[in-house]
Amino acid sequence: MAGMKTIIGLASLLATGILLTILSCALYGNWLPILVPLTYMMAPLPNMLCQRIAGGGGGRDIWSDSSDHRGVLETGYFVTSFFVVSGLGLPYVLSHAGIIAPEAMYLSIAGGLLVYGTILGYIHAFITAEEPYM
Repeated sequence: MAGMKTIIGLASLLATGILLTILSCALYGNWLPILVPLTYMMAPLPNMLCQRIAGGGGGRDIWSDSSDHRGVLETGYFVTSFFVVSGLGLPYVLSHAGIIAPEAMYLSIAGGLLVYGTILGYIHAFITAEEPYM
């Protein structure tokens, strides 16, 4: 069971990730890296919606092929992976094109990974298998 230490740890990780992203924007005078945490915050949504559409999946094995809604679940996984890869690739592409500084890219990627790690940590610690994403 997750307790107060988990909440405090996740809050400090989230605050650090947002701080790094804001620093990557403010220090180098370009606010495009702020899109990275937005993509990471949207990343779990397709999985949540597709699992809800597929019928919840309380104790069901996610790798079994017996589900009638396997296509819906796979679509959710694909769109989630699209958001995660976009969050990693966007700062690199912006830096390669010369739109943002390479230092801003490093700060933005580190901040985005901390934000996404916080979201995954919250889902792991507080969402039970009996009631997924409710």
